[in-house]
Parts: sequence; structure tokens; C-alpha cells
Amino acid sequence: MTEESRQVAGRYQLVELIGSGAMGMVWRGEDKILGRVVAVKELLMPVNQGEEKVAEAKSRAMREARIAARLQHPNAISVFNVVEHEDRPWLIMEYLPSRSLSAKLHEDGPMTVDEVIPVAVQLAGVLAAAHRAGIVHRDVKPGNILLGEDGTVKVTDFGISRAVGDVTLTATGEISGTPAFLAPEAARGEEATFPSDVFALGATLYMAVEGAPPFGTADNAIALLYRVSSGEIIPPERAGRLEPLLLKLLELKPEDRPSMTEVLAELRELDGGVTPVATVPEPLTLPRTKPVALAASASAAAAADSEAAGSKAGSEAADSEAVGSGAAGSSAASAPPGSPGVDRRRRPMILAGIGALLVVLAVVAIVLVNRNTSGNTAGPSPSSSQPPASSPAPSPSESPATPTIPTTPPSSSSAPPTSSSAPPSSSANPSQTTVQALQNYFGLLPGNTDTGFTLLSKNFLAKRGQTLDSYKRYWRQFSGVSVSNVQQTGSDTLNADVTYIRPGGGKETDPHHYRMVQEDGVWKIDSES
Repeated sequence: MTEESRQVAGRYQLVELIGSGAMGMVWRGEDKILGRVVAVKELLMPVNQGEEKVAEAKSRAMREARIAARLQHPNAISVFNVVEHEDRPWLIMEYLPSRSLSAKLHEDGPMTVDEVIPVAVQLAGVLAAAHRAGIVHRDVKPGNILLGEDGTVKVTDFGISRAVGDVTLTATGEISGTPAFLAPEAARGEEATFPSDVFALGATLYMAVEGAPPFGTADNAIALLYRVSSGEIIPPERAGRLEPLLLKLLELKPEDRPSMTEVLAELRELDGGVTPVATVPEPLTLPRTKPVALAASASAAAAADSEAAGSKAGSEAADSEAVGSGAAGSSAASAPPGSPGVDRRRRPMILAGIGALLVVLAVVAIVLVNRNTSGNTAGPSPSSSQPPASSPAPSPSESPATPTIPTTPPSSSSAPPTSSSAPPSSSANPSQTTVQALQNYFGLLPGNTDTGFTLLSKNFLAKRGQTLDSYKRYWRQFSGVSVSNVQQTGSDTLNADVTYIRPGGGKETDPHHYRMVQEDGVWKIDSES
């Protein structure tokens, strides 16, 4: 079989190679089931780094693709599906006949300010929508901005750079991708956040009007990375009325940069409101928790059916299958083949009875949950000489003085949370599981950084050059943090979703992979990716 005639996952025909880069190759393809043109991106996996690193990269790619699929916006390339083929992930995306902003600048030279501002409005609009949905792009640059033949501007590759380790310093000291559009904090190895996207947008707009990145270029990627981390940009010369906003976007400190929503507002003023900005609702997400199990067999069966239906609907939504969605709607509105018919005259009465039954079951479920919650509260029993704790668990924005477990429930695979009333010494309990240790770590933050710092391994601190001062500075930018969906993937490895809360109320949830190690009988974080 030739390269041009390959099929991915038995469904997507590869027609023509249309691009390649550090992250992989992109093909124009055809969805043989739906009969539509798609873009198929083959993600490159790490080489010569062992099976474990490859497995981590695959896992990240699948998670990041699922996150990106949540964003449905006219100025974002939609992710239809993610499949595994030939032992690596492939993204199935919307196909847009276009050329990248990078190609345009290379072929046509810098753009005028009047040409850049309408493009900037559309970019800020889609990035602001992504941030509202809790999605950080992490790799905004001219190569990821597509200019359609009809003037459409679209952003692609949301989160995918993180999935495959692009634009990062590898363990061997090599740099994958270009650091020219990185925010200074990302160049220093810190986690990319919403302000990092703001900086990257500023660097991209700077490139569009000036014809070069704000830090210039260098053959030595390490030298360029150092220059980026210092934040010393080359003053713009052609930016004109765009210059004041550009300089705000390119501020060294993340907290000094405007939010993407504020950037959009200023760009619209510069544009005079001419360029339309799409408004889209926040994406729907499937619930992570399973239905409450009730004693009655009928209600348990109904809960199982509901969970299965939700899982099917979520799969169809991620694949953007109009045919599948239509079939699901049809099956819900009619009886399955071979089942006895229902008298249409009796149907309203039956539906009303079912509705009443569901209300009763819901009330019973709430009562049972509340009873179980009050009966299983960590702390001394009523017969104990000490009274039970009556105060609620602290919110993520509070700074607990003792280790606490975040209120977000862990996944079904995680161990039971430790007591929020445990003394501070419990943070060093050698009998803890890795799941409990990770939950306990995030329960300390952002308030108790002194103790949190002690739960990072010597190897972790050495590799990141982390000091207590830099650690405290990092956590000062958040008012709260919580961890959820903690899943043990090995004897000392975990996957977890971490939600960071900004002082202004903004939230950002990122998937992470952790390796734990025991030092002096205490589980500590040894690596994070």
C-alpha cells in the first residue's frame, strides 16, 4: 500500500500531504463514512526516550485532543476525532483551504497595522472564548494561525504542543520547536497559563507588523531561550497606533498583562467595531461522576442505562457525527425494534407517572447521599469525648494551616481521602498511598507553601532549579487550587486534573502526570508533566 492510499483507523483516507513540522505531519484526507474532507494530523512521538515516555506522550495527546474538542468556535479549527493508529495518536480535524500567517509573512513580508488589527480581533476573540472554557492554547504563533481563502482567520493546535512536548527543553538538552513566541515564564520552565497566551499573541502580532519576533532570531536556540526568559524585547518601529497595546501584551510579569477579554476590548476600539466577533456559549461537558446507586433494582438499571446513553452521546459529540447524533435522537423517541407498542392515548399518563417516579427517586437519592455524607464525615465518632467538627471544609481560596483534602471528589480508582482534621504531621505519613499524598499536597496550597515545598523531592528541586522563594512567588499568583480525577497509573505514577483559581475568580484546569518517590519514608513529587 502506498503512502498516499493509506487509511487511518479504517476510515480516514490520506489523500495529500499538506504540511509538516516539529509536532507531526498534516494530510488532506477524506472521511469515508461521512464523505467529507478532513485534515488528518499524525502526531510524532518521542524517540529514544523509552516506552514510558512514549506512553505518557500518547496519554497527553488523547487528553489534550479531548480538551480541544470542547471548543466550538468559528475562529478555531474544530477537532472531530482522535484515534490511535500504527501505535501513535492521529487528530481528525476540520479542513480549511488556507495558508498560515507564517507562510504569508515569509512570502509577502510584514503587514500594515490596518491589515493586522482585523486579524488580531478575530484571534483575541477565539482565545478569549478558549480561556472562558478553561483552555490554554500554549503555542500561539504565526504557524498555528490559518488564513482562509475567503478571509477567515482560524487558530489550530489548541494544547497539542503540550501533548507532544513541543517548544520545550528536552531531557537531553535539545529544544523541540522555536522559543521565539514563548512567554518569559514558559521559557524559564514554568507552566503556561492564560497570561502566557496573551504574551504569545503579542509576540505574534509584533511579528506580523515588524517582520521579526520581539526577541529577534538566533541560530543558537539556547541563547534565544535565555533572551526570551529575560523578557527584553526589541522596541517596535512599525506598530504605530498598535504599539501601546503591544507593549502591554509583552510585559515581563504575567500579572502585569491584560486578560484576553481586555485585549479584545482594546482591539475592538482600535478597529472601530468593524470586525465582527463571534459569541459562542460555553462548551457542554459530560459529568465526571457516576449516578448514585439506589437500592431499588429498577432505579439502578435506569441509572446504568442513563450512564451508557451519556457515554454514547459524549463519544458522538467528540467525533462531530451528525448521523450518529440523529440516530441517537431517533432511538430515544421511538420504541426499539421487537418491543411491544404503546397505546398513544395512554402515553401521556404513562409519561406523567414516569416523571413522578423519577422525582421520588431523586428525593430518595438526595436523602441517602446526605445521610451517608453526615455518617461518614472524617473525625471522632459521636461517642468520643471530643465533639465532632462542625465547621465546613475550607474553600480553595482559603489558606488552610493544616493539610486538607480538596472538596472535589477523586475518581473511583483513587483511595479514600485522608481526614481534613489530621494534624500537620500527617503530611509525612509513610503509610499514605500515592493518591492520598498527592491530594494532601494540593490541600496545603496555596496557603501553606512552607510545608508544600518539603513534599517535592530533591531530584525535582534540582531539575527545576526551584527554591523556596521562587516556589512561593509562583503560588502567590493563585487564590486557590484543587485536584480531581486522581488515577493511579502505576506503583508510583498518577494522572490528575489540577484546577488553578486566580484572585479575580478565573479558573484553569490542566491534566498532569506525576511520578512519586519516597524520601525518608515520605511520598514526595519527583516529576510533573
